[in-house]
Amino acid sequence: MRTLDFAPLYRATVGFDQIADLMDRVLTDTSSAPSYPPYNIEKTADDAWRISIAVAGFGEDDLSVEVKENSLLVAAKKSAEDTDRKYLHRGIATRAFERRFALADHVRVTGASHVNGMLNIDLVREVPEALKPRQIEIVAGDVVDTKAVEAKPVN
Repeated sequence: MRTLDFAPLYRATVGFDQIADLMDRVLTDTSSAPSYPPYNIEKTADDAWRISIAVAGFGEDDLSVEVKENSLLVAAKKSAEDTDRKYLHRGIATRAFERRFALADHVRVTGASHVNGMLNIDLVREVPEALKPRQIEIVAGDVVDTKAVEAKPVN
């Protein structure tokens, strides 16, 4: 396994620690990464995504979706009502799980739905108006007025 030392990046930059942490997380050994439950990440528009997680056997009350500090946490815990059942074969896994997804800045969860054994979580990137590109008006003449020049949105 190849490891990278991000110490020079931390010494020479300010505010990029999230990028280094993300690279460190991605480059760590993923062989022990959980594969249950299976999921898809689908791009539904330029700034919109849907995470679909196969949660067969779980009801809405068993599932939890939480957003905390740019992290999406999906967890499930089966209620104890199935303890009196005796299975001859149990092929549907309903074991508890916890899956985390790192969210980029300005990405927020717009909703979640549970349909046909699939948990669908919709996300959208909403860039604040202050961060959107804008066209700056160029004025003619030698002297520019000292008052602020109004910028117009480029949409």
